[in-house]
Amino acid sequence: MLPGALLQEPGTKRTARDWIVDVLMFLIVVVVGVAVYSESEPAHSELEKRIDTMLGVISLIALWWRRRQPARVALIIMVASAFSAFSAGAALIALFNIALRGTRRQIIGITAIGVAGGLLYTFMYPSDDDVPLAVELLIAVLITLVVVPWGLFTRTQRDLLRNAHERAERLEAEQRAHVEQAREAERRRIAGEMHDVLAHRLSLLSVHAGALEFRPDAPPEEIAEAAAVIRQTARDALSDLREVIGVLRSGPGELAPPQPTLDAIPALIEESRAAGMRVRSRIEAGGGEAIVGRTAYRVVQEGLTNARKHAPAAAVEVTVAASDQLLVEIVSRRSAVAVPASEGGAGLIGLSERVELAGGELSHGHNPRGDFVLRATLPWTP
Repeated sequence: MLPGALLQEPGTKRTARDWIVDVLMFLIVVVVGVAVYSESEPAHSELEKRIDTMLGVISLIALWWRRRQPARVALIIMVASAFSAFSAGAALIALFNIALRGTRRQIIGITAIGVAGGLLYTFMYPSDDDVPLAVELLIAVLITLVVVPWGLFTRTQRDLLRNAHERAERLEAEQRAHVEQAREAERRRIAGEMHDVLAHRLSLLSVHAGALEFRPDAPPEEIAEAAAVIRQTARDALSDLREVIGVLRSGPGELAPPQPTLDAIPALIEESRAAGMRVRSRIEAGGGEAIVGRTAYRVVQEGLTNARKHAPAAAVEVTVAASDQLLVEIVSRRSAVAVPASEGGAGLIGLSERVELAGGELSHGHNPRGDFVLRATLPWTP
């Protein structure tokens, strides 16, 4: 039931409210026009009656375009109302409409024409009653000066409604953007957790499966041992995956499964040694804040996974030390058979975001000796 002009949509048609207003407006115009015409009819000649009626019909038809052409319609009706009593009702609607939709210059100009037209009509067709001419002139001016402020007040109310409508649409658009951002953040979080958990386990599976493939003539004991490690690693991967899904599904107030921290790094290193990697470690920190410990664990996990994927024969050194900051460093030593580690994989990009969220910095690249170094510094409270 809003006016079509408030919908602010291209090609907006008249709403149900617009049609109701139009019908009532035409009825008012006809009633007012007939009333004024009946009062002034004795002062009209036959020709003047025909001209009056014709101008009244033209004014009534012109009102149909008052929304699209408020100034032109008002000008036509104001000029016609200076000579036509039947146009009096249409003149009131045209004045109200120009105040509602016109510019400041148009409102001032049409108001002046309306006042002049009202005075001219009063002089041409004075009333037969005992009302003084001065009072009739005053009434003609006051009618104009009442209709225009009424239209301006309605315009103010409509502007307030339009602003509220636009504000509601803007808030709705912002809400949709926030929801989309939250979904995107959740997708990234899921991708990061999946990568952190599964990449490490699957790289272990790849190492042992590759050993079985390239050494089919190995002793049965070694084959059985490798198969047992593969089975255990696959079981651990499924367990980690269940934990990640549990974390992602947990809602506010729900208890999420415990996440790995600094104290879980030694077990992670032993797991890599069991897979055949040459890993030396120096762990001089434990405990700490949960987010820092979890981030440090993921850094070590990503470093070992990258070393196993890109430089399986290289010796790896893991250092976790704390002073004013927590230092986590993984160095893949250069070897004749090692393939240089990737410096821009998706895992390192996600890891960099994780470290930044924890308030730290991440760097990676080759040192002057050709070793690949992954280093993270994190805030640390002794």
